[in-house]
Amino acid sequence: MKLKQLEGLLGDLQQFHNPKVELEQYPTGPHIASRMLYTADFSFGDVSNKVVADFGCGCGTLGIAAALLDAEYVIGVDIDAESLETASANAGDLEVNLDFVQCNIGTLRWRGQIIDTVVMNPPFGTRRKGADMDFLQRALEIASGAVYSLHKTTTREHIKRAAIREYNAASAEVICELRYDVPQMYKFHKKKDVDIAVDLWRFVPQKNEGKGI
Repeated sequence: MKLKQLEGLLGDLQQFHNPKVELEQYPTGPHIASRMLYTADFSFGDVSNKVVADFGCGCGTLGIAAALLDAEYVIGVDIDAESLETASANAGDLEVNLDFVQCNIGTLRWRGQIIDTVVMNPPFGTRRKGADMDFLQRALEIASGAVYSLHKTTTREHIKRAAIREYNAASAEVICELRYDVPQMYKFHKKKDVDIAVDLWRFVPQKNEGKGI
């Protein structure tokens, strides 16, 4: 599948009908999502024929992109039931197979590196400090191959230091810097659209023995 075709398909997905500010729910735009998964697949071989988890999947954009790029199996995890309903409907519309789990990432009961690749657009941590790092820590515990994640560029040094020193990552690399368009979704937004600089990271976890759930 070509990049533009992938972006076009993702652009037709339903987004949040009732976004919840406490969960920092913002849509992952088709431009960023398509490039994120396309890079993971064609530059690193981390999607096609792999088991992929979309953490904080929201309406399912990243997970669906993985399925469209021939992931072997895709599972989306999110705490919000309404978002999972939308994600399931989106997957059905595009006739791709995904499984979904309603769960807080912090209480996910998976044990060991049972997922090849984790993809995620976690909360930036502006409403609850450290939310982004909770996602990253759990992803690095679960993935055996790689973790792809979006984080504010302003947090770059902190992200790298924590990943390597605290979360046992073997490597942490910024693949590119992107412009994240944040739409005017909540009452406290003063502008119609806000551009935020975000880094697309690729983390490689340390290998450890044992798999299980």
